[in-house]
Amino acid sequence: MNCLLLCFFLFFATTVISAQQPPVELNPVTVSASLHPLPSSKTGRNIISIPGDNFVNLPVHSLDELLRYVPGIEVQMRGPQGSQSDIVIRGGTFQQVLVILDGIRLNDPNTGHFNSYIPIAPSEIERIEILKGASSAVYGTEAVGGVINIITKSFSSKRNATLKQISGSFVAGEYNLINGSAGVNLQKNNTAFSAGVMTNNSNGQIQRGTRGSFNNLTASVSVRHFINDKWSFALRSSYDQRKFGAQNFYTTFLSDTANEKVAGLWNHANLSFSEGRHRLTFDAGFKAVDDTYQFNPSSLVNKNRSRLLQFLLVDHFQVSTNAILTTGVQYQQKSIRSNDRGNHSLPQMAAFILLNHEWGKFTYSPAIRIDYSKRRGTELVPQINLSYHLPKWQFRASAGKTIRDADFTERFNNYSKTLVTGGSVGNPDLEAERSFSYEFGVDVFAGKHLKISTTVFQRLQSELIDWVTTPYSEMPRKENLSPTGTFALAKNIAEVNTSGLEADFQYTRNFRKDQRVISNIGIIWLDNQTMNVQPSFYLSSHAKFMTNFNFIYSNRIFAVSLNGLYKYRQAQSSPAINAKLSRDYLLLNARGTVYFAKRRGALFFEIDNLTNIAYSDLLGSKMPNSWCLAGISFSF
Repeated sequence: MNCLLLCFFLFFATTVISAQQPPVELNPVTVSASLHPLPSSKTGRNIISIPGDNFVNLPVHSLDELLRYVPGIEVQMRGPQGSQSDIVIRGGTFQQVLVILDGIRLNDPNTGHFNSYIPIAPSEIERIEILKGASSAVYGTEAVGGVINIITKSFSSKRNATLKQISGSFVAGEYNLINGSAGVNLQKNNTAFSAGVMTNNSNGQIQRGTRGSFNNLTASVSVRHFINDKWSFALRSSYDQRKFGAQNFYTTFLSDTANEKVAGLWNHANLSFSEGRHRLTFDAGFKAVDDTYQFNPSSLVNKNRSRLLQFLLVDHFQVSTNAILTTGVQYQQKSIRSNDRGNHSLPQMAAFILLNHEWGKFTYSPAIRIDYSKRRGTELVPQINLSYHLPKWQFRASAGKTIRDADFTERFNNYSKTLVTGGSVGNPDLEAERSFSYEFGVDVFAGKHLKISTTVFQRLQSELIDWVTTPYSEMPRKENLSPTGTFALAKNIAEVNTSGLEADFQYTRNFRKDQRVISNIGIIWLDNQTMNVQPSFYLSSHAKFMTNFNFIYSNRIFAVSLNGLYKYRQAQSSPAINAKLSRDYLLLNARGTVYFAKRRGALFFEIDNLTNIAYSDLLGSKMPNSWCLAGISFSF
């Protein structure tokens, strides 16, 4: 529990400082719960909002690393600095978190392992909102554990504004580490423009007969133009490439010396119309991802091409001063062409309606979704959010149904190969996951600078999908399987009930002489009860107890920042590759920064894995030991 004690020490160290200050916003306006701007205290949900500039102030190098230290989020990393990570919220599996960018979903139809590949340069991010808990009635499939909503500067820009900002950084470190980033954000009157690039590169630390190398690149460009006071349009195009050593990312075989390359293109168009009491938005998005994976030099290269086409039409109607009615229709077309998984496509359509009504101090938000998929037919997905807000207290509750369809990997992995001697095998007969979630929480605004949120929740799941070790004799399809192989089959687990308790602490304070303190701490306890006697892989990998935190102190001359997490989970081992998943670990990262040129420039030194621990988030995927680096950054 050393990390827990350290977190509370930092937290209370910041609160004892005394100074006269203006209030700091702890009740930000959010769009994630209702698709319409509302103070978080009126949504009935536990929502955390992260300013985009936190990326440059904390010892992190990619968006998945930033999310790793957000209260209540567990990021199971396979490799460093954006190579690959699985995102888990409130237990369950990594496929049960929906990632959206400016309101459009990013989850890859091939596999949820690619969901952390968010095609946006950090310089373009206005804020990141994390909505914890069930949200399928509004967002559809995958929104089971929660939603991560990235909101960018250009798409959220306002009419008749002026902005000129240029930023960049260069970082070098051990193991031939070379990182760089640059961004520009401009707006003059009714046209906003943003562009950015980020790249992380290293030959990596030594692993088992190979190195954990990575060469990752993200570049994005966007524009928004206000035609007049009623019409506006926005466009974005992004390119994202991750090339990395993937040894034991997906297997625990001694012969695994894998390399992988994932390259994606993202395009998004938005058209908005506003008049009177109506605001209408139309979004179209297209995502193309090419994945190339080679298990070892003598194996066949897996080539997967996944595509996601989607359209979203939403109308916001101001029924009265206290009521907003939101309606929408959505269409998705998912497809894949693969020499490993075959060629498949799946259309999906939905319509939804959401009412947000404020009645004095009480706010209620019922929602219902009609969701159609070719595989499972038509399904109703209801939800209700409740909130009672006082000046310093908010009581909230939520209950709703969630659904998740199996992705193409879960259904068809290793189906098109001539011979499979071992590994994960898909199951085309998988049923969709269904669950019912409910929660109750209390938010306390203790003064102007401190917010404490506590939530108890339970998710009752049926047909949850996970990989289960299965002997050859019990495999439902044996046409291309070796009788001597060891296999993991994608299965529907009959029933899984997840209960939990989470607490979030947010402290932000500005002091005189440009001093500022930001401190966030999260604590979560989880318990899974399952009817399945056979252990499954990802369900048994999430933390049973976790605390994570981030801390920043800055003034005119220097800044110090610290990230940390403590994780307690089920221990695992694989004698074949001499790998162990320890019962717990404590990870710390630290950065020191010195400013110059009136804070327009900065020199910084950073140590990742400060105490040089040996650890893994997933069995076999070895994470780096201590790593030193230094850099320079600028912002005008």
